[in-house]
Amino acid sequence: MRKGLVCAVLSACCFGLLPILGKLGFAHGLDSTRMLQYRFVIGALLLAAWFAATRREALRISPAGLLKTALLGGLISPVQSTCFMLSLETIPAATTSLILYFYPAVVTLLGALIHRQRIGRRVGLSLVLVTAGCALVFLDAFMREVALAGVLWACVSMAVFSVYMLLVQRLMRGERPLTFSLYVIFFAALAFTLLRGLPDPGSVTPAQAGVALALGLVPTVLALTLLYTAIEAVGSAYASIFSTMEPVTTVAAAALLLGEPVFARQLAGAALIVAGIVLPNLALLRRQARVAPG
Repeated sequence: MRKGLVCAVLSACCFGLLPILGKLGFAHGLDSTRMLQYRFVIGALLLAAWFAATRREALRISPAGLLKTALLGGLISPVQSTCFMLSLETIPAATTSLILYFYPAVVTLLGALIHRQRIGRRVGLSLVLVTAGCALVFLDAFMREVALAGVLWACVSMAVFSVYMLLVQRLMRGERPLTFSLYVIFFAALAFTLLRGLPDPGSVTPAQAGVALALGLVPTVLALTLLYTAIEAVGSAYASIFSTMEPVTTVAAAALLLGEPVFARQLAGAALIVAGIVLPNLALLRRQARVAPG
């Protein structure tokens, strides 16, 4: 149990460092698409090597699974990732991350519209909390006169990611999660390589190489493998609760490593978003606890 919870927290922290690494990449002269190419290529190579050494069956995927991952990794993931990085070019990392975390509310609303699912009182309260949190984040951004283009890119990234999550829920049925993730990353790597071509090794500085390796390792390979280890050990509900460490990590790391100022409105918005994500998962855990003795 303890190992699973530690893995969930570490996974969220690894994901939360993505905006920080993106900012560092910009500071060292890398552009958005090149950083994303490095992230997915290095991530795909490291994951494939790890699977080949530890669980070779994870490398096998059905033709149908290959088509699904090609859609997600070759088309939707590059669009979402590019919009996310473009937002980082002009607005603080913490603001980008907190805007992205409006996606649970959007996914819930879209799911209710598409599948005609009833939204209960607890989920409704969760939506109100997340929406209020994001409203504070937007208010903070506009009061500080943050670049409107960056805010718009973050909103597009959040909207595309919401659609992506709905598609993942549908397309991953019957597929092995780790295998599915590997091929999504592989097709994203292929898409960015076709877009940008192979980089000239002689033009890559040591600092750029360090950022590239960190992007492939920390918010990609480590984040993903730790997440699935956590889900395997404690279940998706606990893993979801501790995923709220992601925006918290981004806000803290942005202040400590990038020197971004932290304002009361931003902290209040982050707290409401975290509360809105945790609330429905706590309810799920209580139901599971009641059912378990039987």
